[in-house]
Amino acid sequence: MEIGMIFRIAAVGILVTILSQILKHSGREEHAFLLSLSALILVMSWVLPYIYDLFSAMQTLFSL
Repeated sequence: MEIGMIFRIAAVGILVTILSQILKHSGREEHAFLLSLSALILVMSWVLPYIYDLFSAMQTLFSL
């Protein structure tokens, strides 16, 4: 995993935290939840290929 990916995930986390707090204080908890859920789906779509590569490497390492 390259360092740029870690910075992108951190940036999304910081941005979602700030926007979620703003939405919660304005009384829109449902929107804050949907924002957090969409950010989670976005980050998981970025990370999922790396997890797949990890499991593929482990499978070839142990010859399963």
